[in-house]
Amino acid sequence: MKQIKVCGGNILSGTIKISGAKNSAVALIPASILADDIVKIDNIPAISDIDALDEILKYLGAKVEFKDGIMTIDPRSIKNKMIPKEVSSKLRASYYFMSALLGKYKYVEMYFPGGCKIGARPIDQTLKGFKELGATVVEKDNKFVISAEELKGGHVYLDMPSVGATINTMLVASRAKGLTIIENAAKEPEIVNVATFLNNMGARITGAGTSEIRIKGVESLKGCFTEVIPDRIETGTYVIAGALLGDNLKIENIIPEHIESLTLKLREMGVKMTIGKDNIVINKCDKLKPVNLKTLGYPGFPTDLQQPITTLLTQCNGLSQIEETIYENRFQNVPYLNKMGANIKISGKKLKIKGPTKLKGAKVTATDLRAGACLILAALIAKGTTTIKDIEHVLRGYENIIEKLTDVGAKISLEEI
Repeated sequence: MKQIKVCGGNILSGTIKISGAKNSAVALIPASILADDIVKIDNIPAISDIDALDEILKYLGAKVEFKDGIMTIDPRSIKNKMIPKEVSSKLRASYYFMSALLGKYKYVEMYFPGGCKIGARPIDQTLKGFKELGATVVEKDNKFVISAEELKGGHVYLDMPSVGATINTMLVASRAKGLTIIENAAKEPEIVNVATFLNNMGARITGAGTSEIRIKGVESLKGCFTEVIPDRIETGTYVIAGALLGDNLKIENIIPEHIESLTLKLREMGVKMTIGKDNIVINKCDKLKPVNLKTLGYPGFPTDLQQPITTLLTQCNGLSQIEETIYENRFQNVPYLNKMGANIKISGKKLKIKGPTKLKGAKVTATDLRAGACLILAALIAKGTTTIKDIEHVLRGYENIIEKLTDVGAKISLEEI
């Protein structure tokens, strides 16, 4: 097991370069097996979720090489066999293999995916998409057997704009016969990244990034090259760090439009920043105004930044409020923030945060990926030393986080326990 120790109060100055988007990479890698030839994906982040996907690819028989951020995948030797529980449970994104294998072989057998325990994360909308395209789903003891004599295009209306269901339906529809229309589709940039990748393979997808996506199925997909977009959640996390402790902290290799919901809120709070074409320079602000925010699907405020920004709201002058509308169990970071000196009350799906409060070092636990990021931000501004256990959650989603923060002035170290 690993833990992080942070000595707080150090100004952050210099440059942080953002890595490839975790939420894109974990979909692009399974999607690669839809191709009939070699695929290369650049800007893959070196995080533990990628290691888990690499393990699944090799288990299925693919030839994989990962070097200098480029993953080369040869799917021609894949054998479609059951993905066991001990493999699929390592991460939520394993269910993208469900759709890729179904699309290519019309049959898949695997166990329910894993991931952070941040609330109910059903895959009913994904299964709805499969059924609309002609598949039969049999589920017993968390094991799914999904098959189709023939995959046919269909009209899929998602009850909610789920990122996973949108991507999974796109993957299957790319190899189905005829036209598929996805309505109430999610609009996240990661969906556009996946659609571009599939189109580079020879798929015929239009409308990605809007609420209606159209896919004309093709008989085969070819090998290709693609690149992972910059990680907007990593970007947002470090931008928040800059608002807390920055002295001309520069965050580069970003797409500013992807984090507008955050930067607009920061300006409302009084944070000073300069936004360039592919970077942000940000400075600490001592008199922050309180704000209210509500998590929504893109382009709304992302649920993945709800926990990190909570740390910043503890430093605002007055009462701030957060409403979480995506996951019902995403306040597990709050008791630890209060242990460090925050004044936060949970009321159903809402947080009431009274600030500013001085945080002090403590022993805390990362209950999930973004909760861990929140606690690291809190530790950076706390007086004294903070120890964060179960930090493996954070290593799932932030490439070289220790090195990146150390390089800009943080006193942070990773320890084996």
